[in-house]
Amino acid sequence: MALTYGFVKCKVVSEPVLKSSRHKQEIQYHLHATLSVPAADGSAEDWDSAINVGTNDADDLLRYRLVFDYHNPLLGALKAARPGFSDLTSTAAPPALDFLRGHALDETGPWRDSDVMDGSEAPEPVASLKRLLSKAHSTSADVYIFGRTYTDGSPGIHDVHMNQGSSGGFVNNGRDDHNDHNDIWQDGAVVVDFGDPECAAYFTAFTQQDVPTDDLGNPDQGSHPIEDSDAGSLAGG
Repeated sequence: MALTYGFVKCKVVSEPVLKSSRHKQEIQYHLHATLSVPAADGSAEDWDSAINVGTNDADDLLRYRLVFDYHNPLLGALKAARPGFSDLTSTAAPPALDFLRGHALDETGPWRDSDVMDGSEAPEPVASLKRLLSKAHSTSADVYIFGRTYTDGSPGIHDVHMNQGSSGGFVNNGRDDHNDHNDIWQDGAVVVDFGDPECAAYFTAFTQQDVPTDDLGNPDQGSHPIEDSDAGSLAGG
């Protein structure tokens, strides 16, 4: 089974704030910002967003790509989308994102490792992403956030990172949605449209996520931590 996945086309209506949460033996850090997301009835709803920026565990850092000249055929579909949440849960093609099976990472440069987070806003990519989201807020830019919706009933989007290749409790058993498990065509990202030709994008994966992955998104035989050459490697033709 698949978790609810898609993207919100929205406006950032608050300054981003760094928050932490403990996950077993590490502390994960996210930038939270309030999003104005149009509802089906025409009203506007405030959503929370939790965008991964790293951990305090040197053995489980983020690998990230942050580009300010993003150009990709994906942008055409995003610009044409209606404002609000676009459900892509059962979509196995763009505009859904799969870092291995699609081409969203084309010409975005190499992966960079995040700094070890210390709770401040100085480490990267916190500092750079915070500036990007602040600019999106001040300019009322269109923002597209890919991820999974909150499961507690509150409006929000999280899992804004690669959502495949994890082990342990994140393995997809193909039967239930008991946790934020692996899946294909459910990777997360942030895209900010400041108006042609200026478009920025942020992509992340954890260093403990291994690729290639099978049809459930679990690490496949001979898997390894994601490398630059893995982007689009399962796309075929």
